[in-house]
Amino acid sequence: MHDDIQVVSDGTGIALLGDPTTLDVFLSETGLSSRELSLTRITTHASGQMGTVVQGMSGMAAGSGRWVKLTEQSARAMNNSRLMTGSTKGVSRAITTQGNGKITGILEIMTPGAHLSSLANPALLAGVGGLMAQIAMQQSMDEIKQYLAVIDEKVDDILRAQKDAVLADVIGTGLLLDQAINVRDHVGHVSGVTWSTVQQAPMVLFQAQAYALRQLDALAEKLEGKASVGDLAKTAKDVEPRVREWLAVIARTFQLQEAADLLALDRVLEISPEEVEDHRLGLIASRQDHLEKVSVSTKRLVERMDAIISTANSKVVLHPVASREAVTICNRVSATIADFHELLGLELSRQEMEAKKWSQAVSEIKDRALESGVEGVGVAKQVGDETVDRILDVGSAFAGGLASRLERARAKRSAAQPDDLE
Repeated sequence: MHDDIQVVSDGTGIALLGDPTTLDVFLSETGLSSRELSLTRITTHASGQMGTVVQGMSGMAAGSGRWVKLTEQSARAMNNSRLMTGSTKGVSRAITTQGNGKITGILEIMTPGAHLSSLANPALLAGVGGLMAQIAMQQSMDEIKQYLAVIDEKVDDILRAQKDAVLADVIGTGLLLDQAINVRDHVGHVSGVTWSTVQQAPMVLFQAQAYALRQLDALAEKLEGKASVGDLAKTAKDVEPRVREWLAVIARTFQLQEAADLLALDRVLEISPEEVEDHRLGLIASRQDHLEKVSVSTKRLVERMDAIISTANSKVVLHPVASREAVTICNRVSATIADFHELLGLELSRQEMEAKKWSQAVSEIKDRALESGVEGVGVAKQVGDETVDRILDVGSAFAGGLASRLERARAKRSAAQPDDLE
């Protein structure tokens, strides 16, 4: 058994390259799940320096490798394992993170006199990086498929219900991409004929994604300008299923885009292997740009939900049922968006906001009344707790008018009974 395992990371996943038995033992010890990473595809599609290097990797099984998704769990397992001592004598490894704790990659730190591993070859690293990107895309496609199954949204039905031609094209594009992936898996590469059928897929998907984001923006605008709690609760209830549907559409576009990118990388590996790394980086940049656009629209919706919850809690005394309903619905919508963010690797820091209890709201209002001294204890006794609550809650104009009327009534009674006030 060869004990040497070489480690490569692109910030998304970890490639473990080495003897199959050694890899199995390591993965079993760490409890990490993995996917197969076949380096033989580099040898098959590439020529020249890259192919020569792969074929010359006699220190390990040249076609053997496993891919592990880079997460907090896998990072801890790697840092705590013996692999992090490095692939050769004098080499140590470290997993790098950003200030917010996000994992960015694995570094090999080489001391003077250490020998370069076979993976130090730039051509081979580029090829491995391309394969890793493809596996990460396949992983993302599988996760989105599972997500859509869990939320039980029939995306094609949603798309058919829309009149926009762009959305209708997504169904056909999905069929073409699914077929291209199946052919590629069967023959082992993407032929010119297969590629010609899916070249226009990204344009269709980007247009559909932009359309769906506009629909989310429209839903956020629909929630603005609603004053009454009843209207807020009703509108939020109407919006909830539509938010879930458009998130499903966006998820489907990302799933299909991953398939298109996977095929594109395969095609580049087939005809221009020296361009694989540049193409991979370009795809990453494009995906990040689309993720940022999605983040802007979805976070705006969450902010709107939080604003509704605040409004509902401020009016719980007069509208306890509608307020609680609004809070419950808005929390559900925000949780749906949070799950969607997690699926795409986006950050969304938010804790569920609780519906304020009616008794708590009444107590707070009474406390504010006593502290301000505007109405005073005497008024509270004369008009009752409920009336004071209404004065403080229904709005400044109405409250001011009612308070004036109460003051005039008290003055009138004082004039009629002067002896009682002495």
